Amino acid sequence: MIIRMQALELKIPPPAVAVLIAGAMWGISLVAPLLEAPMFIRVAAALAIALAGGGFSLAGVISFRRARTTVNPMKPETTSSLVCSGIYRVTRNPMYVGLLFVLVAWAVFLSSAWALLGSLAFVLYINRFQIAPEERVLSAMFGTGYSAYISRVRRWL
Repeated sequence: MIIRMQALELKIPPPAVAVLIAGAMWGISLVAPLLEAPMFIRVAAALAIALAGGGFSLAGVISFRRARTTVNPMKPETTSSLVCSGIYRVTRNPMYVGLLFVLVAWAVFLSSAWALLGSLAFVLYINRFQIAPEERVLSAMFGTGYSAYISRVRRWL
């Protein structure tokens, strides 16, 4: 049975994707060779990266709330305004950047270079099945304003 790729668009909430990938990363760390690093350094680095990620995500949510638009990534058509200020001047997807940072922090904590593949898998999945459909909807809704926005702000960082 072949599943059409488009059928997977906007079906799994990005935080759930991150949790599933984090589980796979943990599994990889159980069988792959680990990097030798002192626990204190691993934990401190992981915490710093995760906090930066949380900051990106929180800034994105706050900007959406201030603009009184939806934060629901499954329903981009319910967007009421194009947010281009705050953290959205740095990245078009701060909440996804935040989740990515948390996954990188998890790989650092696990001390597994192979687990970093989970971060790559997250970016590839989110680009194809979440961001691309969101961008189609936003382009249809906001036209040239959205085109101008994407020409000056990167998708990730």
